[in-house]
Amino acid sequence: MNKVVQRLLVFFVGLPLVVCLVWFNQFHHIALHALIFVASLLASNELYHLFRHKFSLQPRPLVIISSVIPVFAAALLVYFELNISILNYIFVFIVLLCMAWEVLFSETFENSVSHLVTSIFIIFYSGFLPSFVSRMTVHQYSREFIAFFFLMVCMCDSVAWFFGVLFGKNNKGFIKASPNKSIAGFIGGFAGTMLTGAIAHFLFPQVFTGSLGKILFLSFVIAFMAIIGDLVESVLKRSVQIKDSGAIIPGRGGVLDSIDSIVFVAPIYYFGINFLF
Repeated sequence: MNKVVQRLLVFFVGLPLVVCLVWFNQFHHIALHALIFVASLLASNELYHLFRHKFSLQPRPLVIISSVIPVFAAALLVYFELNISILNYIFVFIVLLCMAWEVLFSETFENSVSHLVTSIFIIFYSGFLPSFVSRMTVHQYSREFIAFFFLMVCMCDSVAWFFGVLFGKNNKGFIKASPNKSIAGFIGGFAGTMLTGAIAHFLFPQVFTGSLGKILFLSFVIAFMAIIGDLVESVLKRSVQIKDSGAIIPGRGGVLDSIDSIVFVAPIYYFGINFLF
């Protein structure tokens, strides 16, 4: 029961705080960029901790600093109103830098494949993917798009959890990556996300333009990808036999446990709003 209370507090207190942070977008969303930077820093450290249980890794400072460079660069590009697509080139440069580090500073090379694969994955997952939230801040309707991005993802997770608790006792176990997930939970996740999308359409028709079908289609895709993102992190933890990535967030675990769906959905949502709206 204590975990339930903690989870409800995170939803009813944490989510409104994040939305308020997005809505009051002083200095090109500088507060949001700071939050993304801190989340990327903590997530990369947690992911490094997970991987070191099973793999040989490059030095922690190299990997973590490399991971936060994309989100830090995104804040600078937005603040100085430069081309945000430069982030793609920065990511490629960081990957090449890690490869060069392996060549120049490794004394033996039997673990080089492990070093490079883990470093690139950590940088991609906890640095490059979160940068797509930063990219949304350059949009004319950045407040609305980003606020409902967080609302959609969080409603998917929270309504899925709620439906799973109420109706999921007899329909669990069909997903091996996370046996506690239920069919009822997945239905709830889709319903919560699509309801949030419909609300966005009717509250801000000048932002989420066109027919209701467009936002419902995007919401369906977002729900599906949010669920997959959650399961991907479950697979990572199951692979190294760890239950939670950390204990920093009450009722949820580590930062990775809280942003797994967000980072997975961010590029899909970014492409979706640019294509559909």
